Amino acid sequence: MTPTSTSSPTPAAPQDPLLAVRDWSAAGVPCALATVMRTWGSSPRPVGSKLAVREDGEMVGSVSGGCVEGAVVDAAMTAMKTGRPQTLEFGVADETAWAVGLACGGRIEIYVEAIV
Repeated sequence: MTPTSTSSPTPAAPQDPLLAVRDWSAAGVPCALATVMRTWGSSPRPVGSKLAVREDGEMVGSVSGGCVEGAVVDAAMTAMKTGRPQTLEFGVADETAWAVGLACGGRIEIYVEAIV
């Protein structure tokens, strides 16, 4: 039997949004966290999905896709500057759903907060 190596690989950047904001915040890097709070109808991400956003635009995770996610990133940048959280709500009809990142229509509510 051959012994296994005990050396560990260099850690990769966290893929979990909560770990990302923990690490960024500990390093003094401004960041924000967006969380899917409620959905109605179809939504590409379930309640509890998270997106971490750094001041420089780096992101980990996802809350939707398309222009919904772009609007969430904009709100995250604003939250980092002002310190004020926001609740965002997006809704769309079935015929235009894909254009904004919702699979088949529906609505989604997302809470965005700065992490300090």
